[in-house]
Amino acid sequence: MNKFLILGGFFIAVSCTKNVDTEKESNIMMEEPAATTGDAASGKHEGLALIEGADCLTCHKMDTKVVGPSYQDVANKYTDADIDMLAQKIIDGGKGNWGEIPMTPHAGMSKETAKKMVEYILTLKK
Repeated sequence: MNKFLILGGFFIAVSCTKNVDTEKESNIMMEEPAATTGDAASGKHEGLALIEGADCLTCHKMDTKVVGPSYQDVANKYTDADIDMLAQKIIDGGKGNWGEIPMTPHAGMSKETAKKMVEYILTLKK
C-alpha cells in the first residue's frame, strides 16, 4: 500500500512541474513582430498586424481595459503629436500614466515598428 502512495505521489509531482526549457516569459519580447504580406492584401492596417504579431493583446484590448488601458482610451487621450513619445514608451515600458501596473519594456522593437502600432491605435479615436 505504501508503495502505491509513494509511486502515485511521484507521478503527481512529475506531472505538475514546469518545463522551464520550453516556456517563454510572457513579459519579454523575443523578436520583432512582422506584418505578413497577406495582411496588406486584406486591407488590414499594418500597425494592427504588428500588434497582433506581438504580445500587446495580452494586456490591451481594443475597447476594454484589461491589465492596461484599452486602445480606444489611449487614442482618446493622445494626438498625432504624441506618436514619437508613445512609440518610445512601448520600447522603454513604464508606469504612472494609467495607474501603478507597469507596462513591460519591448527593448527588441524598433522605433519604426512601435510608431506604426501607435499610428493604428490613434485611428481608434472616437
